[in-house]
Amino acid sequence: MFANKTRVLLILSQEVLDRARVAAGRATTTLKLPVSLQIVLRALIDEGLKRGNNGTLLANIERQVHVVRHIRRVARQRDRATHAKRRT
Repeated sequence: MFANKTRVLLILSQEVLDRARVAAGRATTTLKLPVSLQIVLRALIDEGLKRGNNGTLLANIERQVHVVRHIRRVARQRDRATHAKRRT
């Protein structure tokens, strides 16, 4: 099934992780089989990518891009301020 696989590091908020855990629990109950969090995350990613040009998916991607850029910008400013204090 996974002959060509790659490792990926995901950083998720606690809320998203909790929702995925709930989905894994529901799937375990429904299927009467153990369903891991990894399986649920793979399925969610796969289904999300199959939808194609979904407006909500694109909006979510845009929101996350802006958040990541903001976090990086703040971190750079903090680093510059720290380096400036060290020089004086």
